[in-house]
Amino acid sequence: MAEGHGHVEHHWEYSYYPLIAVAGIFFALPLGFASYFEYGNSMLATIFLGIGVPLIVIGVAGWTAEGVANAHREPGYAMTGLPIFIVSETMIFLSLFASYWMLRLTTEVWPPAGTPEIGLTIPLIMTVILVSSSFTYHAGELKLEAGDMGGFKTWLLITMVLGAAFVGCTVYEYSHLIHEGFVFGTNAKSTAFYSITGFHASHVTAGLGIFIAVLIPALAGKVSHTLVKGAGLYWHFVDVIWFFVVSQIYFW
Repeated sequence: MAEGHGHVEHHWEYSYYPLIAVAGIFFALPLGFASYFEYGNSMLATIFLGIGVPLIVIGVAGWTAEGVANAHREPGYAMTGLPIFIVSETMIFLSLFASYWMLRLTTEVWPPAGTPEIGLTIPLIMTVILVSSSFTYHAGELKLEAGDMGGFKTWLLITMVLGAAFVGCTVYEYSHLIHEGFVFGTNAKSTAFYSITGFHASHVTAGLGIFIAVLIPALAGKVSHTLVKGAGLYWHFVDVIWFFVVSQIYFW
């Protein structure tokens, strides 16, 4: 809204980038996954992913750039909507945990036959990595508040390295378990294990994508404090959820 001659003038803000991102999601997920898993056509799935993924990247990058460029114009509703989004994500995690609890409590023998020994070393390392990443991101926020853009970028990069290491640990653990024949459909334990840990890993990956959206304009000396704060809240949420994942899936 703009003020002039004693009245408030309303105007619309519009962007094509959300439409581009949605188109990318449509190509990459429904069409790509259906082509591969339903119709067994890997070539068609590759084509759809090749179209969808770049569109998603363009859409998210462009939309973020517009938000950073126009951050001074209107406050927006990002910090109001983010807690609502986090609550909705919490409900999804809760439904997955509820399913796991039902399986765990109604099965006479747990873990079911065919479940290999799942060590605790890797999840403990992953816990240290993810907790550390929350502290490093907070350190970056403090640097930004103090006007130290260089320090902010350094701590942000450290946080991203830690997040990537967490995802790498997940991939390593998955490859080890799959090599032992423990796949998604092996038994009830495997279904719950891959569903919950995979869903959490996807959130960590999304968080890394958000950090990239923060980092790219920061490298050019531009920053949206709302985006930085929102990214931090989301990352801390993912960190807290991990404590439930590791305690339920690995230690119970």
